[in-house]
Amino acid sequence: MAVSGLVMLLYLVFHMLGNLKVFFGPDDINGYAAWLRTLGQPFLGHGWFLWIARFGLLAAVGLHGVAAYQLSRRDLAARPTGYAHRRRRASYATRTMRWGGIILALFIVWHILDLTTLTVNPRAEEGHPYQNIVASFSHWYSCVIYIVAMLAVGLHVRHGFWSAAQTLGANNARRDRALKATANGLALVLTAGFLSVPVAVMTGVVS
Repeated sequence: MAVSGLVMLLYLVFHMLGNLKVFFGPDDINGYAAWLRTLGQPFLGHGWFLWIARFGLLAAVGLHGVAAYQLSRRDLAARPTGYAHRRRRASYATRTMRWGGIILALFIVWHILDLTTLTVNPRAEEGHPYQNIVASFSHWYSCVIYIVAMLAVGLHVRHGFWSAAQTLGANNARRDRALKATANGLALVLTAGFLSVPVAVMTGVVS
């Protein structure tokens, strides 16, 4: 779970940076999208790199989900009888990891249909990501779906990064404060970075 989570976190960082190119205009982000399809040439065919990345990411998501299920079952098996006192000591992010994961899984399906296959984006144009982003976030419901999902991403990253650090043995008494600050910083930067795009479209900064 920790390794697959870090793979997805790395993808999120690069994906956010790519998304922010929308602020530099259509030529910049459309050119970036076209460049991604040429990565690995001539060894790889046109667009092969993207498909390899997509399958790798899909594998990471699948492994993450399976690991989450297995850990949940182990937790229940280890403690079949609940605690007598149920005082909430965990953070909000910790308590919502499961629902956050479900929200993100559903969002991934929507996001692919919206901006990859262009199935639910009626004004989409193949090969024009800038125009597709503007078309998508011109609908209020698309913005709501995206905003809710990105808030879930922030909570998931905040708790997940810290948990992964513990699992992989990166934490100790001297590093705990720095790791927690890194987890908070990553969650904040990713959430703000992703949310800036629909907000920019809604306010007319990007149009």
